[in-house]
Amino acid sequence: MAENPDVPNEKKAFVPLENNPEVMSHLVHQLGLPTTFGFTDVYSIDEPDLLAFVPRPAHALLLVFPVSKTYEDSRIAEDTPLPEYDGTGPGEPVLWFKQTIRNACGLIGLLHAVSNGEVRNNVLPGSDLDNLLREAEPLKPLERADLLYYSKALEAAHADAAKLGDTTAPDAEDQVDLHFVAFVKGRDGDLWEMDGRRKGPLKRGHLGPDEDVLSETALELGPKRFLKKEAEGGKGDLRFSLVSLGPVFD
Repeated sequence: MAENPDVPNEKKAFVPLENNPEVMSHLVHQLGLPTTFGFTDVYSIDEPDLLAFVPRPAHALLLVFPVSKTYEDSRIAEDTPLPEYDGTGPGEPVLWFKQTIRNACGLIGLLHAVSNGEVRNNVLPGSDLDNLLREAEPLKPLERADLLYYSKALEAAHADAAKLGDTTAPDAEDQVDLHFVAFVKGRDGDLWEMDGRRKGPLKRGHLGPDEDVLSETALELGPKRFLKKEAEGGKGDLRFSLVSLGPVFD
């Protein structure tokens, strides 16, 4: 495990979210996503019969995994030559948030999932989420991070969701080794890996007009690519879980 898989200890900390579709759906609905969208467990990325149970189109994926030395070495190697992302405004292919709140990688992942692609077009007008995204769009990444850091609406919604779930939540100050990464289809049709601990959003490849984030192309460019790197590291921890953000049918 990495010694510091999150942000510096002097920063504000949230109670970590449980990796639970009901908890995640509750949080985004409370913020302003209509109940016609929700999160669903993805039990397999290799078996078509199990994938068939996941509502489509899948607009975003949240991959949750233990932070291993293999992952940290790969992250540092990829990030080192990259410049710090400085994008802003409506022309960005994706809206990216830098994480400056400890234990908030789940929240950042959820925000990346609902802030991009078709889902963003369905955020309820005038909701806390709608106001947050409108305020965030023209800001630079550090200013966006401050917007999240000091958002009372976001903190209250997160605290409410963190009380839910099937297990007892850890304390906000506890060190956790699980991390959330989002995969979204941007307005340019590309698949983007979204992680608030990285230097910016990472373009992983292009998806066709009819390909969602659970298409074979997206899975190869996203989750399967990640798992392959862990396996190649020799000592990677291949425990992971995956949830999909998609339509909710009555």
